[in-house]
Amino acid sequence: MPCNVNETATDFGCIPNDPIGFASKFYGISLEVLGGLAVIFLIFGGYQILTSAGNQEKLANGKRTIYYTLGAVGLIVGAGVILQVLLVDVLAVPGVGK
Repeated sequence: MPCNVNETATDFGCIPNDPIGFASKFYGISLEVLGGLAVIFLIFGGYQILTSAGNQEKLANGKRTIYYTLGAVGLIVGAGVILQVLLVDVLAVPGVGK
């Protein structure tokens, strides 16, 4: 599939040439990867809890894995909200928030 005029063809697909388009595409891809990793870590933490068999140390490790994963997801979502508010609503940077 041919790319648009302001995009460059790569092995990963069409990448925008402008910095704002590139950053938004990279941000979307990174959110998908981080979301997938978060699901894997949540499953791993649940597995640790289920297989702890009364061992308090393994139970604590499973809880810690789940808490830290949820905290990281909260930080990622919070960073996106802060960027949206600052760049679009407060500073009104042109080309952001389309």
